[in-house]
Amino acid sequence: MFLFLVFELKCAMQEYPWGRLGSDSEVAQLNQNNDPSFQLQPNQPYAELWMGTHPKGPSIIKNGTLTGQPLVNWIKENPQSLGAKVQEKFNNKLPFLFKVLSVNKSLSIQAHPTKEHAEKLYKERPDKYPDDNHKPEMALALTPFEGFCGFRPVDEIVKFLQDIPEFTTVVGEDNASQLIEAFNKGGDLATTCRDALKRCFTGLMTRDAETITKQLNTLVQRINNDDVSPQEGSILQRLYRQFPDDVGCFGVYFFNRVLLEPGQAMFLGPNEPHAYLSGNCIECMACSDNVVRAGLTPKYKDIPTLCDMLNYNPSTPNSKIFPCRKDAKDDHVTIYSPPVPDFAVDKIEVDGKVDYTISAYNSASIILVIKGQAEANTEQALKIHRGSVIFVSANQNLPLKCQSEKLLLFRAYCPLL
Repeated sequence: MFLFLVFELKCAMQEYPWGRLGSDSEVAQLNQNNDPSFQLQPNQPYAELWMGTHPKGPSIIKNGTLTGQPLVNWIKENPQSLGAKVQEKFNNKLPFLFKVLSVNKSLSIQAHPTKEHAEKLYKERPDKYPDDNHKPEMALALTPFEGFCGFRPVDEIVKFLQDIPEFTTVVGEDNASQLIEAFNKGGDLATTCRDALKRCFTGLMTRDAETITKQLNTLVQRINNDDVSPQEGSILQRLYRQFPDDVGCFGVYFFNRVLLEPGQAMFLGPNEPHAYLSGNCIECMACSDNVVRAGLTPKYKDIPTLCDMLNYNPSTPNSKIFPCRKDAKDDHVTIYSPPVPDFAVDKIEVDGKVDYTISAYNSASIILVIKGQAEANTEQALKIHRGSVIFVSANQNLPLKCQSEKLLLFRAYCPLL
């Protein structure tokens, strides 16, 4: 029998260049409240807070006699803390990675492979793909959050091809003509239309750098002087300032721009093209860092793999907003449960200085406090506040005495309940 069932975590922070700067970063603010030794630098980008056991950013236990012990080591010694079903399905490992992201500059145009594809990439190119797990993920907005997700309806892409000659040139005139013809014959969901869309996108991504630079510079100059697709033009200009001459700037004409309000989410399954553009979000995913990139990044780009693996099903921005639901047993809880076994997220909101108990699940949980203060009734006195990160073992509830008018928590867990 293990002694400690609930404890606080000190979490790894990633200072990627695309992160928001200084105190403008939710990541930095939360970490500052969690780690008294952290010295915030006003011009430093703070991009991600990692909560979990991934080897590139493992969490450390920060209270009691376990202080300083990596969470992954404690779980290895106490696998029953995960819950019986999680132990069996995920081989005694925590299956999810919980994050906070603060996005200032856009992240790469990317997608994540299926489990089978991830294993193949790892076997063939372990230097580029260093783990063999899939990476379904969900972004849940803390502030207004902007991203690309999925291919636009084809009629919108066709209109851009007809109205913007620079876009047609980089896609390739033959490819553009085939997409227009396929759409006129069969509409968005015709197989020939999806095939033509793949040829167009591959044509763009494999276009020579000289053509991309010339057409992009010409288009940016026209946008500055004329009314060229105002919304998309404004985003393209922003991407161009961040990544001059990058082929990914033209992605604005292929992908849906999805705007999430706080509390809204989008789920990114395998082979779904996406890129985060701006804002702060909670993110939860399978415990992996497997990414295939092809634009808007200085990192390794694997264009052939990305173009071949993508889902070319057109969609609308609204269709990319993932539905949530109220917990029928607890109206303080909103559940975000995507169609994967690795993770789900609860949003817990408590109003008033009241007693509230976070229910026991047959899964280990990681809880992040976004707002408010409370005292947890555990085997050790535990005061939680904004920035606190708490590990809760399976089958363990967490009684709280709320000490503020508003308490906002997010809880990641494995939904094999």
